[in-house]
Amino acid sequence: MLARSRTAASQLCRRANVPARSLVSVSSSSSAAGLVKPSSSSTTSIQKISQQSRSLTSRRADKVDTDRETIVRLLYSIGSKKEVERYLRIFSTANKFAVIKVGGAILTQELEELSLSLAFLNRVGLYPIILHGMGPQLNELLEQAGVVPDYIDGIRITDAKTLEIARKVFMEENLKLVDALERLGTRARPITDGVFGANYLDKEKYGFVGKINKVNKEPIEAAIRAGCLPILTSMAETPDGQLLNVNADVAAGELSKVLEPLKIVYLNEKGGLYHGVTGEKLSVINLDEEYEGLMKEPWVKYGTKLKIREIKDLLDHLPRSSSVAIISPQSLQKELFTDSGAGTLIRRGYKLYKRDSIEGVGTDRLRLVFQERDPEIVSGGKTVAEVFGELKKTPYTIYGDEPFDVVAVVSHPEGEVPILTKLLASRTGVLNAVLDNVWTSLRKDYKRLFWTIKADDENKAWHFERAEGSFTRNGRTLFYYGVHDCTELEKIVKQLEEKGRIERAYLPISQAARVQAIHSPRLGGTPSGTRSFSTSARSRAQHASSSSSTATKKVALIGARGYTGSNLVSLLNTHPNLELSHVSSRELAGQKLQGYNKSEVIYQNLAAKDIQKLEETGEVDAWIMALPNGVCKPFVDAIDSVKGGKSVIVDLSADYRFEKEWTYGLPELYSRDAIRKSTRISNPGCYSTNTQLILAPLLPYIKADSQPTIFGVSGYSGAGTKSGNTPKITPESLRGGIKPYSLTDHIHEREAAYHLANLLPSTSSHTVPFSVGFIPHVAPWFQGIISTASIHLKDTMRAEDVRKLYEEMYKGEKLLKIQKEVPEVADASGKHGWTVGGFQVHSSGKRAVVVATLDNLLKGAATQCLHNINLSLGLDEYAGIPLD
Repeated sequence: MLARSRTAASQLCRRANVPARSLVSVSSSSSAAGLVKPSSSSTTSIQKISQQSRSLTSRRADKVDTDRETIVRLLYSIGSKKEVERYLRIFSTANKFAVIKVGGAILTQELEELSLSLAFLNRVGLYPIILHGMGPQLNELLEQAGVVPDYIDGIRITDAKTLEIARKVFMEENLKLVDALERLGTRARPITDGVFGANYLDKEKYGFVGKINKVNKEPIEAAIRAGCLPILTSMAETPDGQLLNVNADVAAGELSKVLEPLKIVYLNEKGGLYHGVTGEKLSVINLDEEYEGLMKEPWVKYGTKLKIREIKDLLDHLPRSSSVAIISPQSLQKELFTDSGAGTLIRRGYKLYKRDSIEGVGTDRLRLVFQERDPEIVSGGKTVAEVFGELKKTPYTIYGDEPFDVVAVVSHPEGEVPILTKLLASRTGVLNAVLDNVWTSLRKDYKRLFWTIKADDENKAWHFERAEGSFTRNGRTLFYYGVHDCTELEKIVKQLEEKGRIERAYLPISQAARVQAIHSPRLGGTPSGTRSFSTSARSRAQHASSSSSTATKKVALIGARGYTGSNLVSLLNTHPNLELSHVSSRELAGQKLQGYNKSEVIYQNLAAKDIQKLEETGEVDAWIMALPNGVCKPFVDAIDSVKGGKSVIVDLSADYRFEKEWTYGLPELYSRDAIRKSTRISNPGCYSTNTQLILAPLLPYIKADSQPTIFGVSGYSGAGTKSGNTPKITPESLRGGIKPYSLTDHIHEREAAYHLANLLPSTSSHTVPFSVGFIPHVAPWFQGIISTASIHLKDTMRAEDVRKLYEEMYKGEKLLKIQKEVPEVADASGKHGWTVGGFQVHSSGKRAVVVATLDNLLKGAATQCLHNINLSLGLDEYAGIPLD
């Protein structure tokens, strides 16, 4: 992670004033708070501590968490606490954090910086996958052996002698890095073969050079499971065992296509890509927006053009959340954990648009964005129609990106100063820097611009970064750029106020305000190299809120003792807009709620009358009923009895899943608008969620009057807990096998059939009510569900046809994943989404088999509940949900 050297300390070492070597061995007994901005005395203390604990391997296990906290605090010296913690959350929740390609020159010249960087990443719980080359070392040994290196089209010709030396060099360089890491107390595992399968690229032309056709990720995952950093070489094998040389950049790309990491990092000596004319480092490249123009630049040629083209091909095969960073080892920590970054960040991004009318953008889509993100509309202060009407009073331009992650509106009457009237961004738009892309477009189009936000907006720092001046009146802050004279500024503000384009609260401008406006600006707009969120996090992770702030909502959790309750507590703990105000559990009343850090919450034993009083006083915005079936009705009745009550109820039991007055909360299949408008939401069952999602795309193609069959297996957490929070079913009771139960008439069988029937085409040929055959089983793993569906088809189909139906129906759904391979329970456990795959069709073409997985405690319960609450409260629907 953080690069340090005794001879050339990194930026972090210099700012923290800590010796380079000591950073991997800071004692847990040191004052963590003192490490952020150390005084001379605290620096001396740190040095003494570091001298006493040079080896990480001698640490006691109970100090690991404190060590991690100390190291994280050291990170605050290169970025804000908010930045560092945000990226740690994003990286920690990623299935695969990063693939790091290390050039051979780095291993020779910067081994210590590299190993220290990797060791620090590991100390905060991250496991990057390292793949290294060995070009310079190989050339040196070839020259010593009298072999002249030769290339065709940039590819090294590899004869038998070259291959022999290459294998020797790879082994030596691999072990050199492993040994350097082990000396720092970081476990590392050399993986020199068994990962890449290949065929000859062109044996006659290139010799023993391979083209990778297979990646075996098991050795990598085994190393990580064992707590080791995997260190790979870029050598491949043919099916008959012949070793082949492959380009390290190519190998890193093929590895990334399989692992789909958040970050792909190329370490080089220069630390980034540089503009061929100005010589300036390119901070960000958004391929969807810039690729075609960039490739036409005269200075983009040879190796630079090849590298950009290869990176585009790689990112086109990966989720949009993935990105490529080109940096030097000593800048790795700044690139990963700060918004400004350090090297060159390359991502796909999105193409931007600008339109001069609401209709040109799409009225329905725009209406939905405003309903979800505009604070005036969300708070009920204005309707969409009112806001749209105000926009049309003057000429305006709407800016945004294709998926509508960011929408900006600029009002620009002829001859007047333009005003940014709306800037609405989703969390995804912020994390993927779409917001910055739109802002860059605004800067190009307008030489001066004014805009306002609430003075307590939690994202005010972002606006200060981009403004040249500002001042605050009556709870609102006015920002601007392009005006540098106070007299002109006052004249402009007065004109804007007289025409009703800004509020009167900004006038008159006092002398103090003039001084602030002139002497506190960031002249020149966005600082060079500044970028918001240098990496993009799926799910994921990822917890930054949009630029349109949303007031915090209070949530009460009734029944917080069980597995689902504890998962909800964990999700609410990191939610940007929700706060847990009450938790109720009869058995735990009086005890402190564990795992929640926003505030101290004590368990209560809330009766129905207590809940009624809380509803009357308006202390709770949303109630979560995490109670057993048949228990929550008195509590719901108590809330319903309060006239004028506006709180939301999400019930996780089966009590209201068949009630027409309640909205069934499966957003990917049924109306999101209905959930947004509802205050009574029944959360689907875990098996039922899996069943409905797996059958829905095929509903129009199911053979008339046939019954799809679902074979489901769940971890034993699905059986719930009993007194003492112990599981009702244990692995020991299952004796290593799986146990079938409720073989007919399971409630999830009826639930799935009941709601799926609403999706059947009006011309359905079914003459009897739609039904599902469901056979549940419980297994000795803790959490995760896998369901296999067997579906009789009315027409002949191919497996590819079946898969396309799922891709079309679930396109754009961030919590749903479609893959060719059969999904596995191990990959679903702990994840917040749903995965379907393994599409097969019987040789007759008339029976399809599909497999799907989800985590019964998350997408099957807690995550789905949070999704529904977000929608019902008017928040970003994925707020607080790590996108896997």
